[in-house]
Amino acid sequence: MPVDYGYSSGVVRITLNRPEKRNALDDAMITGLEHALVRSMLEKGARVVLITGAGADFCSGMDLRQLEETSDQGVEKNMESAGALGGFYRALRRHRFPVVAAVQGRALGGGCGLANACDVVLAAESAQFGYPEVNIGFVPAIVMSMLRRSVGEKRAFDLLISGKPVGAREALEMGLITKVFPDARFPASVDGYVNHLAEKPATAVSLTKKLLYEIDGMSFEAAIESGVRMNAMARMTEDARSGFKRFGRRKD
Repeated sequence: MPVDYGYSSGVVRITLNRPEKRNALDDAMITGLEHALVRSMLEKGARVVLITGAGADFCSGMDLRQLEETSDQGVEKNMESAGALGGFYRALRRHRFPVVAAVQGRALGGGCGLANACDVVLAAESAQFGYPEVNIGFVPAIVMSMLRRSVGEKRAFDLLISGKPVGAREALEMGLITKVFPDARFPASVDGYVNHLAEKPATAVSLTKKLLYEIDGMSFEAAIESGVRMNAMARMTEDARSGFKRFGRRKD
């Protein structure tokens, strides 16, 4: 199977499982990822989704053999294939749980886009990130949407046009990823991060994610109005009511 799925203690674990192809994305893997995301929404008690890659690399991007095959099949077939990848990225953004990418080895092209589409990107210190599409005459088109929301315009342009990968520390400095951990402690550090995240009040985390992406592109006035509505809604949730009582007693 191109995608492995597991669930335990509030954390859904989705693993890209084509290590012999450096976990390159093809239609079968994208379909598997979409099904895994849907399944994760139905897990009782689930709080976090963790996406990892089997083997040495996280994901090398789109499968070049598939791209070559579809390049001669007309606009409709290519739109269908590209649309599936774009739909998966949107599903990550719309998922009610926080989605965490754990990157070791290389995350390139669509693989870098996959990591960047997640809410949190944790990287091993030796990890590399990049968009090499231009080097083969291709365009990093779909992934550009996530990159442009993460780093400044000049940095984004350089990453996209140079095609050169950057190390984890540089990726952290430019805002492409969230945290970097030493290679030797990476698996344990990832587990600690996602387990801690799974302990947070689920409704508060879900609504926070929803509002953060909802206000993207809004005017200041519209964003404040969305915040007012979310504030009022959040006050009435069971998580918030319990929290108000718990912390209120501490002050007494």
